[in-house]
Amino acid sequence: MYHIIAFFVIKIKSMKNYLEFENEIRSLEENLDKLKDPYNSDGLTEVQTEKINDIESELKEKLSNIYSNLNPWQKTLVARHEERPKAKYFIENLFDDFVILSGDRHFSDDKAVLAGFATFENRSILVIGQEKGNDLDTRIKSNFGMMKSEGYKKCIRLMKLAEKFNIPIISFIDTPGASPEPGSEERGIAESIAKSIETSMSLRVPNISIIIGEGGSGGAIALASSNKVIMLENAIYSVISPEGCAAILWRDPKKTLEASQAMKLSANDLLNFGVIDEVIKEPIGGAHRDKIETVNQVRDCIRRNLDELSILNHEQILNQRKQKFLSIGREKGFGQSHEETDKLSSKSNLYLNFKRKIFQNKIYTFVLGAVIFLLLFLGIFIL
Repeated sequence: MYHIIAFFVIKIKSMKNYLEFENEIRSLEENLDKLKDPYNSDGLTEVQTEKINDIESELKEKLSNIYSNLNPWQKTLVARHEERPKAKYFIENLFDDFVILSGDRHFSDDKAVLAGFATFENRSILVIGQEKGNDLDTRIKSNFGMMKSEGYKKCIRLMKLAEKFNIPIISFIDTPGASPEPGSEERGIAESIAKSIETSMSLRVPNISIIIGEGGSGGAIALASSNKVIMLENAIYSVISPEGCAAILWRDPKKTLEASQAMKLSANDLLNFGVIDEVIKEPIGGAHRDKIETVNQVRDCIRRNLDELSILNHEQILNQRKQKFLSIGREKGFGQSHEETDKLSSKSNLYLNFKRKIFQNKIYTFVLGAVIFLLLFLGIFIL
């Protein structure tokens, strides 16, 4: 009896999760599993081996065709896939000597974020990872990756500590957003996010953020205000979920495709807009189909960007980050000198600035009218 129960438990655990657009893939993989099942026959015949090779080739082609033409909503589903590698997986497979640090020194420890010091190829690193969990128990424990106020306060504490000892920071972003529950609001979640952004922007050590799944709203931006913001190919990064956007704009949460298309939340769109710096290519079929290859791609990316930032001094690191965010959405951007940057003085037309002030400020309008009236009066008097 126990053997039968164990057999079904193993079967359930080994069952794959398929997305709504993967029906053809599911059919091919089920046929492949049946042919490879050792209980169906005494051994594989030559005919079966050839058929397995044909199905594997067809499966690879199908995966390539489907995943190279995903729409933004389908990419959202891939980003949320249950089997997608989480922050804990990346931390365990990328870093050595990881020492987890807990608590915000004010209230408690937030299990939605893993943070601590580790080594990456013999370099000391502060690692921060938003953790969603892999099963129901760990998801509940980590609040589905939604950090509370104490989680951001913990990150602020550790980021300042890393800066004190000149240690670079690497963050793995994967959250639908910050925790909206009453307790988190009572403890000042909005202020904690704002202070986390401020701390991230003012750091004088390199910080790199990698969006590995969902990058949702301020909960993601709080840790993604970095020198380098990088995304996995099928990750998403947006101010609101497609469901929430559809409910607000169309009053229909089912219009997720229209919402996700309008929001431009995919990695390639955000790269074109200059919101992110790099896209890490995923294996065919998504990161969940080949986690080892995904980890290797992320390792190469981290190594390359750390090498690039390591040649900058503290002031250059700060200015590079500042310029990066000031230039988003601005064709001309801001001046490169410290004086212009500090004053946030854009290189726009002086006439347009003057015209804008005239129409936006009643005092300017009154003064201009008075000057024009005085000139006309003097002209008539002289004549």
